Amino acid sequence: MHNCTTHNDCIADALERAEEICAERDLRFTDVRRKVLELVWQSHGPIKAYDILDRLDQRIAAIKPPTVYRALEFLTENGLVHKISSLNAFVGCSHPLKHRECYFLICSDCGEAKECCNPDITDIISKTSQRNEFVADHVTLEITGECGDCRRTH
Repeated sequence: MHNCTTHNDCIADALERAEEICAERDLRFTDVRRKVLELVWQSHGPIKAYDILDRLDQRIAAIKPPTVYRALEFLTENGLVHKISSLNAFVGCSHPLKHRECYFLICSDCGEAKECCNPDITDIISKTSQRNEFVADHVTLEITGECGDCRRTH
């Protein structure tokens, strides 16, 4: 699933897009929020808040867990990252503000999480919710298995 060839460009694009979104919405994209987003994008795999905290501590003194959680909440609320609930971890959103209904293919071998979108799946979930008189606040589907790269190495 490692389909990123210039990862530094991925990180730079994500940070640039975040700056644009925050400017459009008149939101503060603080240094801490920026660094947290950068750390989320540094790996193709989901990253936990305490792993972010450990990496931030080396760069910024006096960062506490609530600071990281507030930054992650801000980034999630503004569509810049997704929370992978089953792992209690976060991944960068490859297409912020387009929609919130995504699903993830999570490799249990290498840990990479690939963000996928399919309007057919979204429509089925929406119709099922309507039939059951249910209003979904947020939809994230997580599928675990083994990616093609890992299967080829076995």
